[in-house]
Amino acid sequence: MDVVSQFQSGYTLFLSLLVEAIPFLLLGVLLSGLLLLFVDERRLVALMPRNALAGALAGSLMGFMFPVCECGNVPVARRLLAQGVPTSVAMGFLLAAPTINPIVIWATWVAFRDQPEIVVLRILFTLVIATVVGAVFSVQKDLAPFLQPAMNAIVPQGKTALASPLLRGGTYWLDQPGQPVAADTLALTLAPPAPATLSWSARLPLLLDNTIQELRELGGILILGSLIAAIVQVAVPRDVVLGLGQGPIISVVTMMILGAVISICSTVDAFFALAFAATFTPGSLLAFLVLGPMVDLKGIGLLLTIFRPRALIYIFAIVAQLTFFFCLFVNLRWS
Repeated sequence: MDVVSQFQSGYTLFLSLLVEAIPFLLLGVLLSGLLLLFVDERRLVALMPRNALAGALAGSLMGFMFPVCECGNVPVARRLLAQGVPTSVAMGFLLAAPTINPIVIWATWVAFRDQPEIVVLRILFTLVIATVVGAVFSVQKDLAPFLQPAMNAIVPQGKTALASPLLRGGTYWLDQPGQPVAADTLALTLAPPAPATLSWSARLPLLLDNTIQELRELGGILILGSLIAAIVQVAVPRDVVLGLGQGPIISVVTMMILGAVISICSTVDAFFALAFAATFTPGSLLAFLVLGPMVDLKGIGLLLTIFRPRALIYIFAIVAQLTFFFCLFVNLRWS
């Protein structure tokens, strides 16, 4: 493939990733704003299980309430953390919501209706992995070493969620409409009525401001992640990938890497995986379907708005190891 063809292919992939991802990012940002403005954060926190395993499992199942993909789950998870939801709940939601939601489950069933075990195992493995990671991170009582400074400024540490007059939106707090103020310049001790107690006419401008602010912050990062994913896809020949599909170990590793690199949205990734069903092992297909929505190049930048690189390394390592062993077991069991 010559340079011009590679550039055209990369540009097409880049645009397709953006066109596919931006609507879901917008959905996630809107859900984030609605969660802040229309849900009483103290009541929400009170409803969440305090037990680490139960909290992680509850968070993993919250995708049925907030059906977002791996682009939209980040702003919602940021909002949950900012509202004082237990770490296990937010982490479970962050990892499982792109898969454990009715849209993705239905799409997976349509793609693999002749292999229903793929659907069941995808849900089961995702729940187990998200629950384990959520429980592991809940052991860390002080999240400061793992969170970005801007997140540390708005996440309640060791206390109940604060009711704040300011619309907390990731890196910024919106004091007056259209006037973002850096979070680290504001004290967190002010506690007049929360946004959820404001009138409807007062909430809507705040919702619009929050949506614009988070789209500015996350949209640029999404563009960069999509560009990197497109470049990597063009650089690796497809025939090399197809030649690695039959070994029980190498096929799983190959599809794990492919799932991270392709960065395809979880709402349609089952149909992409179906194209490899004739040449790849069942365990490797599961590896793609389980790991991809949790870890992909497109989403790393978004996750870095919440976590420091050290925390992401821990998350990715646990997710990758559990995915590998579960899917290898499937290959050995079915072979």
